[in-house]
Amino acid sequence: MSAVAESPQAVERPIDRWFAKYSSDHVNLINQRIHVIAVPTILWTVTAMLWCVPVPGSWFRAGFWCAITMFAAWSFYYRASRPIGFGMLAVFVAMAWFNRWLHGAIGAERLLWLAIIVFVVAWVAQFIGHKIEGKRPSFFTDVIYLLIGPIWVLAKLYRKLGWRY
Repeated sequence: MSAVAESPQAVERPIDRWFAKYSSDHVNLINQRIHVIAVPTILWTVTAMLWCVPVPGSWFRAGFWCAITMFAAWSFYYRASRPIGFGMLAVFVAMAWFNRWLHGAIGAERLLWLAIIVFVVAWVAQFIGHKIEGKRPSFFTDVIYLLIGPIWVLAKLYRKLGWRY
């Protein structure tokens, strides 16, 4: 065993490896810009669709399945990086309030259709970006990258603001 301990910076975290791989599949500036818009949009559509899933029993409310899923994703993000976890907590809270407002304003059926339409349009944009890039989406190699996309976008914002993740 070596007497020299590794510095914390020398230890590569899983999040750093995920970001490196994800970034290598998103080098083209147009594809990156598409992803910065489409990835958060897709995340919102998934939360909106989950918001509309019927809930059994009278003491549960609309959004129950969305909240459970958000918590599971948030737990993954928080374990990967506390700053990213806190950022995604803010994102999830904002999306939950937006979904709640839309659900009340237009109803579950219209919210569901809106989310489905936006979901399809955003995914078409993603695949156009990857066609321009000339590379397959990262999630074709590992589905974990479906979770990495949103935090990759958030990490880009953190870097722009000079924040560590």
